[in-house]
Amino acid sequence: MIVILLGPPGVGKGTQGKLLCEAEGYEHVSTGDLLRSARREGTPLGLEAKGFMDRGELVPDEIIVGMVREKLQELGPERDVVFDGFPRTVPQAEALSRELNRIGRKVTRVVVMNAEDPILVRRLSGRRSCPECGTVYNVYSSPPEVEGICDKCGAELVHRKDDDPATVQNRLDVYRKQTAPLISYYERKPTVPVVEVDGAQDVDDVQTALRAALQERK
Repeated sequence: MIVILLGPPGVGKGTQGKLLCEAEGYEHVSTGDLLRSARREGTPLGLEAKGFMDRGELVPDEIIVGMVREKLQELGPERDVVFDGFPRTVPQAEALSRELNRIGRKVTRVVVMNAEDPILVRRLSGRRSCPECGTVYNVYSSPPEVEGICDKCGAELVHRKDDDPATVQNRLDVYRKQTAPLISYYERKPTVPVVEVDGAQDVDDVQTALRAALQERK
């Protein structure tokens, strides 16, 4: 299976994707994790990405897609994959389709997770991220054992500028402008079921709904 999780910032794609992969043995692939790994290992694509990130610029699609290509090649043709937050735009979706076609695979599920804006704003404003391993916490619902310190690697957690309440609404508006065409892109493909899951529920309930949505379409 190739599963794509879509949804606005703060809806829980990362949490739910990781829980699903741990339970089912899928491979969790997020562009954030790929970027951190490539930068840490100093790969050619990682060094290219670092240049853009150090200048505060968006990493171009061709670099992101290149990292996804390398990951798919590493995993092989039989591994089930959950993409978390990728693709974000129609051009990225088209590039992913081309990469999958090259290895004889295709997207089998698209899951759209939704929640109302007030819920998302609260979740995002309480989010704290580990810059080293990428683990995400929330001061309201899932705080670290020691305040401000990552449980997994001991790094100091950060409150990202784009998680500030003053900037969250703009992020949500940008997401909807980018993602509405992306959802329509997949809905026009008869072989790619698009299902919705209520991301406002408790973590366990969302996970149950996510697994049920995938099973329904098999």
